[in-house]
Amino acid sequence: MKNIGILGSGAVGITLANGFNKLGFSVMLGTNNPSKWEGLKAKLAPEVKIGNFQEVASFGNSIVLAVKGSAAMEVLSSIEPSLDNKLIMDATNPIAALPPVNGVLQFFTGPNESLMERFQQRFPNSHFVKVFNSVGSAFMVNPNFGNEKPTMFICGNSEEAKSTVATFLNQFGWEVQDMGMVESARAIESLCMLWCIPGFLQNSWSHAFRLLKK
Repeated sequence: MKNIGILGSGAVGITLANGFNKLGFSVMLGTNNPSKWEGLKAKLAPEVKIGNFQEVASFGNSIVLAVKGSAAMEVLSSIEPSLDNKLIMDATNPIAALPPVNGVLQFFTGPNESLMERFQQRFPNSHFVKVFNSVGSAFMVNPNFGNEKPTMFICGNSEEAKSTVATFLNQFGWEVQDMGMVESARAIESLCMLWCIPGFLQNSWSHAFRLLKK
């Protein structure tokens, strides 16, 4: 698991690429737009490699899916032969190309499905784990909320894959809550809606979720 491939060159991809690099992993970040490469170099640690999506998929023992939800299926389909038996950390959300309604994002999935379920059904030999989708990129690595450790909710069908992701999250400073099988992604993806409401209504984006236990 020492090679981490990051599919996506936005804020999430850059943050996680630098985060995994600091943990000592070999990291390659991917974009299919070569014109972005020079600009990305200024935002990434010198050790982080840059390649296209196919190069990243071949490089990574574990993959982070950090492209737009609406583009994710096409990206995965284009690199399908390189995805077999790999852990895929799914940071996407099914956000529709429509404006929020009173601060609430609109999704292109229905209430009884999730985007990750579509991925897992389409690529049954890959091990998807929903993670990193319910907080802003600024807090994904070493989130600082004083004495409070935020909770990252994860789910997926592979216990081994979830255990690996939990190890990553612990190193990044998160409390981990395993919410079960792939169907739980329906609830976890909806947390993106909830997380964004204070941002859209009050321009407040500096928060995270925490599960309290008694």
